[in-house]
Amino acid sequence: NINFSTMRLLQHCFREFGMVVPKTSSPQCNGLRRGLHGAALRLQEDKDKSIPVPTSSTASPTTTFHEHYQAHPSEHDTATSAQEAATAEEAPQPNISYVDQSGEQGEDYETEEQLQVRILNAALDFVPLHGWTVEAISAGAETLGLSAASSGMFQNGAGDLVLHFIAQSNTQLTKQLAEHHNQVQLGQAEPKKTAEFLRDAVETRLRMLTPYINNWPQALSILFLPHNIPNSLKHLSTLVDDIWYYAGDRSTDLNWYTKRAALTGIYNTTELVMVQDSSEDFQDTWNFLDNRIQDIVNMADTTKRVLPFPQAVYSLLIYTTLKNLTGINQRR
Repeated sequence: NINFSTMRLLQHCFREFGMVVPKTSSPQCNGLRRGLHGAALRLQEDKDKSIPVPTSSTASPTTTFHEHYQAHPSEHDTATSAQEAATAEEAPQPNISYVDQSGEQGEDYETEEQLQVRILNAALDFVPLHGWTVEAISAGAETLGLSAASSGMFQNGAGDLVLHFIAQSNTQLTKQLAEHHNQVQLGQAEPKKTAEFLRDAVETRLRMLTPYINNWPQALSILFLPHNIPNSLKHLSTLVDDIWYYAGDRSTDLNWYTKRAALTGIYNTTELVMVQDSSEDFQDTWNFLDNRIQDIVNMADTTKRVLPFPQAVYSLLIYTTLKNLTGINQRR
């Protein structure tokens, strides 16, 4: 005979395994019930052994894991959620250091132009050894951990290196002139006379050639190549214009062009003298520069007092040109 509690347990076990318990009470059914009851008990015991029972203050020692999960589903969900969250934190995050989701460049992003500037800056250290050549660019790239083939990024080769140095030097001089101008405006420095200002500006710029003076004739020959002349003239024009601007020139008439043409001639001739100068600290070059600046100042004063303005302009240009052609502007 099977009591009521045993019958309930048998029905529960059958439901667990998807079986239906017959409700008849014939001898065959009773035998079937006993056989099935024993088999169900063995299956249930095996199942309980294969599933660990979690320790919990709310679960009794005889409670199976399946029954405990049904009685406390929120605890299992919470544990699963915590495990999934920990896994998500440990998972590698996508690399967005270059371009984020909005399409904006990150802090570590480096454009091709910025990379070229770094290579050319490094290449300047090798100019005394290799000259203004592609070899210097390759050596500079190698110091940055790049392949020597990176020099192929520069279509103009050594011309790009020379023009980079000129642009960099002009920018450095402009910053110095702007800083001095601000100090004068704030009363922290005394303003210079025009002739003194021009002389100091040209000398400061030419002194930037000192580390490369032995190789500068090679640089000049590169600048005179037809495809480099436009950029060379552009840098020279920018340099002269910046010097006159910070010297206080605000002219808007023909005098603007006259002043810049005169200073351009002074810079070019002084540069050629410096290349050939063997005196200590290029003292002969600076003496030559002083004389050229003074010639321009004297000529400008004379033409203003004697000649009308248009004739004064032409006279100044002719005067400078004739001195260059006749060799008067050679080193004194």
